[in-house]
Amino acid sequence: MQRDYWFSSAHTLAKLDTPEAVGKEAARRTLQRLGARKIASTRVPVVLDPMVARTILDNIADAVNGDSIYRHSSFLAGKLGEQIAGANVTMVDDGTMPGGFGTSPFDGEGIPSRRTVVIENGVLKSYLLNTYTARKLGLKTTGNAARGLTGNPGISSGNFFLQPGTRTPQQIIKDVKQGLYITDFLGFGVNLVTGDFSRGAGGMWIENGEFTYPVEEITVAGNFKDMLNNISEIGNDLEFRGSTACPTLRIDGMTIAGQ
Repeated sequence: MQRDYWFSSAHTLAKLDTPEAVGKEAARRTLQRLGARKIASTRVPVVLDPMVARTILDNIADAVNGDSIYRHSSFLAGKLGEQIAGANVTMVDDGTMPGGFGTSPFDGEGIPSRRTVVIENGVLKSYLLNTYTARKLGLKTTGNAARGLTGNPGISSGNFFLQPGTRTPQQIIKDVKQGLYITDFLGFGVNLVTGDFSRGAGGMWIENGEFTYPVEEITVAGNFKDMLNNISEIGNDLEFRGSTACPTLRIDGMTIAGQ
């Protein structure tokens, strides 16, 4: 038995995919997992499906959260202005994007929303801050305060995304001689204090640029300090299905734990 899913989200009905299109994609993703097997432990490049890649950005958003920074519970604490990723990596938080899922005129403290370049060409340029954490760090708020019904304001990203590249997902996959295309992550094996990453995964095995068979019951491991520097390819398929979005990614040198 295998399972998968698909969905469409938009602010207007006219922009939603049709139910038939959503159903066909959910079926395609599920059927491609039939006959999945384990693989031997190895170290290979991995290509992340956009739906999986955006969970990596969720982790990075947590790592640049001002609360984590001033408490020194993030591997990015004290790294402002340093090269922490490859020169091809630029991440942006934009609370002003027209029609964005994370767009708002102002944050939870009444500060106007803004566009913040968090990582530019691999250099950590900014954290995500509210006024409290900004004072703690001797910086200025980035307009990312988030308020619930009770309690003090926390911090939340607006529209957080990785700038897309120029190559299609098909071109990225075609260049992989042997590797893994990941369509699913399981569990919560992320330690933001050390940057250690280890999660269960499933996907498709790649041989000579082609999908050969589905893979399941494996673990993908690495450390964000290496992973951010080993992003060798970024796809051109950036699409927002929520407030966080990421195109297809290729990360070299990930450890696969199998049988």
